[in-house]
Amino acid sequence: MFFFVGKNPTDEYLDAMMNEAPGPINFTMFLTMFGEKLNGTDPEDVIRNAFACFDEEATGFIQEDYLRELLTTMGDRFTDEEVDELYREAPIDKKGNFNYIEFTRILKHGAKDKDD
Repeated sequence: MFFFVGKNPTDEYLDAMMNEAPGPINFTMFLTMFGEKLNGTDPEDVIRNAFACFDEEATGFIQEDYLRELLTTMGDRFTDEEVDELYREAPIDKKGNFNYIEFTRILKHGAKDKDD
């Protein structure tokens, strides 16, 4: 995911980040830690606007199959396994709509607690 926002961290950097975790790391924990490390990356509105380029109807959502196709065929290509990991706890509704506005918020600020 660091590559997704223009970062190319070293293995040592990633190891150090993982060692900061207070316990087992799930996707929510990873996104929270990831958001804390995004100093120097694009502002939230720039990331959101990049996603919006693929949201022709300006709904705040991108169909997950379409986003998978984009992520695996364009630019720095993700593997299907990497997309599966991204989607594991991503904000995707029952109709398969990826909420990129919420995802961008999570990237920059961390995941909300279930109680929020």
